[in-house]
Amino acid sequence: MADDDAKFRDVAQAAARAFDLVPTGPDEPRPRSGIAQRLETDPDTVERDLIKLVLTIVELLRQLMERTALHRVDQGDLREDQEERVGMTLMILQDRMAELCERYDLTMEDLNLDLGPLGSLLPRDSG
Repeated sequence: MADDDAKFRDVAQAAARAFDLVPTGPDEPRPRSGIAQRLETDPDTVERDLIKLVLTIVELLRQLMERTALHRVDQGDLREDQEERVGMTLMILQDRMAELCERYDLTMEDLNLDLGPLGSLLPRDSG
């Protein structure tokens, strides 16, 4: 397990260096890019951060699928059995999302990335 942790740490540090995200030393100039200043990497939390990113993408897709399904129901494009199957699938996916968030000590609000002037990634009423 310690071997795996060391490997994760090495990979995280290599990735951070590759993207100039490693904090600069006292003698090195600080990057001017606003995005580089906001990004912080921590080898100890790389797994949780990766899970957070993946869950954010999955949640965004789940919400898009839900809206599409509701639109199709409103338009009468689905048979009753299709509506039932889509509804059940979306409920199961939402339950799994809640389980994964709990496992990694995340909330749905944690998945709602702040896009600066664009606002938040997910609607505030999600979750």
